[in-house]
Amino acid sequence: MNHLLLWIDTYSSENIIHPQLKTTMSGETNGTTSTVSPTKRPRTLPPPKSSKRRELARKTKPIPCYKVEQLPPKFGSTELYEGILPKAVETGDAELVESLTIPPKSAMSWKVPAGHMWRIICTEGPQVADMNCWSLDHPSKERFYSSKTRQIHATHLSKGDRLWSSFPYLRPMATIVGDTIDYGFDEDGAGVHDVIGSRCDPYTHHYMTMCEQVNKNKESAPTTTWFNCTCHSNLTRRAVHDGLQESDVHDVLNVFMCTGFTKDTHQYFTKPSPVDVGDYIEFLAEIDLLVSASTCPQGDVSVACGDEDLEPKCYPLGVEIYKLKNPNLLREHGWKPSPINGYEGNHGM
Repeated sequence: MNHLLLWIDTYSSENIIHPQLKTTMSGETNGTTSTVSPTKRPRTLPPPKSSKRRELARKTKPIPCYKVEQLPPKFGSTELYEGILPKAVETGDAELVESLTIPPKSAMSWKVPAGHMWRIICTEGPQVADMNCWSLDHPSKERFYSSKTRQIHATHLSKGDRLWSSFPYLRPMATIVGDTIDYGFDEDGAGVHDVIGSRCDPYTHHYMTMCEQVNKNKESAPTTTWFNCTCHSNLTRRAVHDGLQESDVHDVLNVFMCTGFTKDTHQYFTKPSPVDVGDYIEFLAEIDLLVSASTCPQGDVSVACGDEDLEPKCYPLGVEIYKLKNPNLLREHGWKPSPINGYEGNHGM
């Protein structure tokens, strides 16, 4: 009689096989290979009557998953990011190279070379924007990674925070160098410039309304005018214009949007944006970028998505792109374009 000796990789069954499982895996084989029936493997264990793990979790203070100070420092001096760049336009050290307007309920895109800056500006009234970023060199492969940015920094971004790109590149795409709102967090836990919400879209609206006509007050208007007027659709049309496709549109940075999670139900909520005429958010491009932004059809988002009875007031937003007059300024302060992540990418294979 033979006994089945099970080896998994290079480890002995004595070390890794469950005791109850061992008894079912040895026996007479009669010269044939013995197999173990999956039904005899131990499955779900009964839940504990009391658990110290629950108590441990409730009593332990929150532990940030990522320590920002462990990440690579910015590719330039502190003086550059905190002193020179935030004031460059006002001091005349940066010059305007392009300006454009994003019409209400629409989207526009623009290119920003590495080392240039761009602003999104409130020009006429309170309005939020949904922004996407792609690497100009390979936009279908490297894009803004909002959830990783949220994990590294916070649910809402402000001056000094960086926008990180997707795997396998994972590197800073841009750094926020100016934010005139500087809202912080209010008593409801709301902040501005969130990386929580994905963007309004026609698919969710379809489930919420179960019809193509989102706004019943506009029954005489063409269906496509209202149902397709979402940030996702706006960004999709612009992506196609730039040689991309719908699948290249990704989760956004909600510029000027005031949001949070309710304390009782932990649901995503919005408040009227605190943005006022003259406010702006400003970015430094850490690599060559293609940027696109949609002026949200929800205006300042004081009206809930899918609300068919209220018509949001929408405004255009301005975009300005600047370059530094001194072409050597960045280099003199140690700046360089953000390099691709150094991980070799073999994943243990």
